[in-house]
Amino acid sequence: MVKIWGRLSSLNVRKAVWAMQETGAPFERTDAGRAFGIVNTAAYRSLNPNALVPTLEDGELVLWESNVIVRYLCAKYGSAALYPTDLAQRFDAERWMDWQQTTFNRAGGGAFVQWIRTPEDQRDHAVIAQSVAATEPLLALLDAHLAQQTYMAGEHFTMADIPLGCEIHRWFNLPQARPTLPNVERWYASLLARPATRGVLDLPLS
Repeated sequence: MVKIWGRLSSLNVRKAVWAMQETGAPFERTDAGRAFGIVNTAAYRSLNPNALVPTLEDGELVLWESNVIVRYLCAKYGSAALYPTDLAQRFDAERWMDWQQTTFNRAGGGAFVQWIRTPEDQRDHAVIAQSVAATEPLLALLDAHLAQQTYMAGEHFTMADIPLGCEIHRWFNLPQARPTLPNVERWYASLLARPATRGVLDLPLS
């Protein structure tokens, strides 16, 4: 049985759970991190020395780093469409997954932390403004990309759509105005219609 450690309030845990649900393979998830604790115990640190979530256990294999977990689950348990066999398409998907982690997430994180995890009387609206200013050009880039194709790596849903879908779910649910993004909105609506997003993209931010 595949085991995922981590609370569902974590964007990174949501990626892993969604990927697992796309494959249809059985798994179990254990809450860990923030109010649930566990991550600073010696037992957990023996699995993930970073004391972060998610962590994946699949038999003797232990993995951390959310996008690596998504890749592994899609490769082992998913279809050839989910984890592309064509190298050009696969590495196109890989590129967008890395972009989510290294670029988009860093830009949008400030606004998320201020709006959702900072008490109202302690919010720094300058941080929010900086985050919005950094994120909006990335949204425009994403919208232009999705004007050319249905999903992130082509005409079919792949592993690339999972990390960015989680990221857009978070950004779109912040209590702030955003520009019109017809292609991102069309793509995001198609993700919400997927049964595997139940219990992931229909949860409130926390």
